[in-house]
Amino acid sequence: MDTIYALASARGKAGVAVFRLSGPAARGAAEALVGVLPAPRQAGLRRIVWDGEVIDEGLVLVFPEGESFTGESVVELQVHGSVAVIAALSRALAAQTGLRMAEPGEFTRRALLNGRMDLAQVEGLADLIDAETEAQRRQAERVLQGAVAARVAGWRQLLVRAAALVEATIDFVDEDVPVDVAPEVGDLLERLSAELRAEIAGSRVAERVRDGFEVAIIGAPNAGKSTLLNALAGREVALTSEIAGTTRDVIEVRMDLEGLPVTLLDTAGLRDSDDRLEAMGMRRALERAQRADLRLFLLRDPGEALPLAAQPGDLVVLGRADERVVPGIPGVSGLTGQGLDDLMRAIGAELSRRALTVGVMVRARHAQAMEQALAALARAGARLPKLRVETEFVAADLWVAIRALDMLVGKVDVENLLDEIFSSFCIGK
Repeated sequence: MDTIYALASARGKAGVAVFRLSGPAARGAAEALVGVLPAPRQAGLRRIVWDGEVIDEGLVLVFPEGESFTGESVVELQVHGSVAVIAALSRALAAQTGLRMAEPGEFTRRALLNGRMDLAQVEGLADLIDAETEAQRRQAERVLQGAVAARVAGWRQLLVRAAALVEATIDFVDEDVPVDVAPEVGDLLERLSAELRAEIAGSRVAERVRDGFEVAIIGAPNAGKSTLLNALAGREVALTSEIAGTTRDVIEVRMDLEGLPVTLLDTAGLRDSDDRLEAMGMRRALERAQRADLRLFLLRDPGEALPLAAQPGDLVVLGRADERVVPGIPGVSGLTGQGLDDLMRAIGAELSRRALTVGVMVRARHAQAMEQALAALARAGARLPKLRVETEFVAADLWVAIRALDMLVGKVDVENLLDEIFSSFCIGK
């Protein structure tokens, strides 16, 4: 492979900037800049010189082939993070024969190709870089540490055992097989199917933790939805007025709620209206509310009917609580802040409860692979009663399931995914 280099830290002025080199010419390129390199994995202070001019003085780290992030020979240069130093060192690296600028995600891609990471770990690293909340960080770290591969290895072991039992009947087709393998194979398939169904359900929650939960504020015009959104956001993000129908479109506010990523949706007030624009806003409000993970119904009056059916976990509160208090109905006021803390705790508690069911698999791709495996197991299970005459079909279904699980960690059929995944990485990673 070529030897690549890139600025691995963020661009702009900073205390420290980190340049990373990876490939067979990494050591030689670094020696041309700093002279004698320090011992592997030991930081050494060196003067960085090019064309007889001192660029800077910084730390140098060397990682031998097979012991680095990429699996190749890697050198890191940690210099002062001024714009001028970064530019000068970039020119010095670009001037060296055999070096080229890395493409987005190329360091991580080399780690994958060299067996230092599997595909799920690559995805976990991408999620860790993008993590904004504590829940996202924990989830990404779990995937990065190999939780997906460990789960797949356990499932694969069960499937290989089942396939071996089935294929034993193929090997002895002309002989009497002393043991009927169908009961044990059936037990293995039932156990694995139950685990897959549970993980698929958990993956939907994990995907929400990764992408963010949506909470839609629903109610009639002038219920105080926009005022409440502004209060929850801590800034004025939505226009408020006494004129009914002020909000026409869905307004979104992203926030961190008890470590979970949450997007609050302020929707158009729901009522009968001949105004075409307002009607479009209300239709969009209902669509987003139905797709949201949680709905917060904000009532103007205690006896007011809900505009759509509440789902388990949805919250119903009385707006404008600064004007009146109704026993038995939680109240909230975006104007005075009354009830805001209780409301935030209630939303956080409900979403945290759902997050407890989070699975190891975190992406739609993972769920699709598990569903493919589950479908193959269902076909195999349906054929088990006729195992004697459909042995080859049962074995084929089991290997289809194994292949689907192997896709989770990138062992098969993932080349078309790589460009899409690595395009989200920065150049220095």
